[in-house]
Amino acid sequence: MQQTNIDTIIALATSSGIGAIAVIRLSGEDAIKIANQFFKSKYGNKDLNRVKTHSIHLGNLRNGNRIIDEVLISVFKDPHSYTGENVVEISCHGSVYIQQEILQLFIKNGVRHAEAGEFTLRAFINGKMDLSQAEAVADLIASDSKASHQIALQQMRGGFSSEIKGLRTQLLNFASLIELELDFSEEDVEFADRIQFQNLITKIASVLKRLIDSFAIGNVLKNGIPVAIVGDPNVGKSTLLNTLLNEEKAIVSHIAGTTRDAIEDDLTINGVTYRFIDTAGIRETKDEIESIGIKKTFENIEKAQLVLHLVEAPSAVGIFPKGKEMESLKKKYPNKKILTIVNKVDLLSNEENSKLKTQNSELILLSAKNKTGIDILIQNLTDLANTGILSNNQTIVSNSRHFEALNNALNSIFEVQKGMNQNISSDLLAIDIKQALHHLGLITGDITTDDLLGNIFQNFCIGK
Repeated sequence: MQQTNIDTIIALATSSGIGAIAVIRLSGEDAIKIANQFFKSKYGNKDLNRVKTHSIHLGNLRNGNRIIDEVLISVFKDPHSYTGENVVEISCHGSVYIQQEILQLFIKNGVRHAEAGEFTLRAFINGKMDLSQAEAVADLIASDSKASHQIALQQMRGGFSSEIKGLRTQLLNFASLIELELDFSEEDVEFADRIQFQNLITKIASVLKRLIDSFAIGNVLKNGIPVAIVGDPNVGKSTLLNTLLNEEKAIVSHIAGTTRDAIEDDLTINGVTYRFIDTAGIRETKDEIESIGIKKTFENIEKAQLVLHLVEAPSAVGIFPKGKEMESLKKKYPNKKILTIVNKVDLLSNEENSKLKTQNSELILLSAKNKTGIDILIQNLTDLANTGILSNNQTIVSNSRHFEALNNALNSIFEVQKGMNQNISSDLLAIDIKQALHHLGLITGDITTDDLLGNIFQNFCIGK
């Protein structure tokens, strides 16, 4: 990953391929000067070097006497631009030929093609955003649901990084006092009030724990909540999946064991993405292929955040409230959230339906075939997603790199607490404080390495 800010870079900022328009972005000290060489305004001899920042200009882009295209050029002068450098954005017609002609024109005249994420990397280097905000840009582009969009937007606005920077600043102030004590070690003086420091460490540990705990929610809201649909053969698992997706995704048959392999698809409900997995029916079988499918069923239960356990209505009458099947599954997977769904309630009498509802209030009664009771299931899914944390504007961690750094920082804080309780010397205490500062700094980019930046920005799209 090159990190020079000397050269001017260029890339297509919109998706490749044919479209109504395309946007080509240049950034660098000479971006405006180079673009001006090939631009001829429709309104007199306009010099882009002299125009106001954040202004748009209509004209022709020329290669010598040949007009490539009629374009709009947007000018952003440093430091008031996305990258903090001079930026030019060329809006041209969306022909692939025109796009390539413009790119090649500038590349042949000293402009370098941008690497993945290089515009955002320059924004970070030039102090336009910190590292966690830069990562949120990629998450915002990749967001495919309201929840993932909201998390990325919150992080990009700096809510998370502001909280981390505040903690780091307070810790850094006390670290400075500890270092000062070391300079006067022979005089046995204490500049850092140990009671205040103990209170600060307790506060930091509490905030870090809250942020770490939020990852359990943030990660699934960002990547989608995996939901396994399990149960005996022919209880209606595939029918339920088809009803939820509103399409014939899975094969439905009266023949038991039709589903041999897991079938997956995504569905967004109330702004949250769910990854539904229709699994092979669980039963004893001598069929080798079906046995492999059943083995995969248990593997998918392990990976799922939520399990929808289907039982057939006619067989459910008399089972509950004991619910042996449900209790068996909960015993096997004590940490899984399991919803028990009684399907095919259309085959029961009104009396039998009422009996089931009375016996066990946790049951969800529905008919996947007739699409009745689906709204109750959807409401349960929405409640379990816990999206209320988003509407409360609480900071949510969804990035695994941040999660790891927070855990490491918390472990260092615990070492600081342990050292203070044991009344260890200031020089040893300073080592643990520095470790905590280091891990917090990795989140915001106050501490970086070339490898770290390379790993982060290589996952960006070209042009951003």
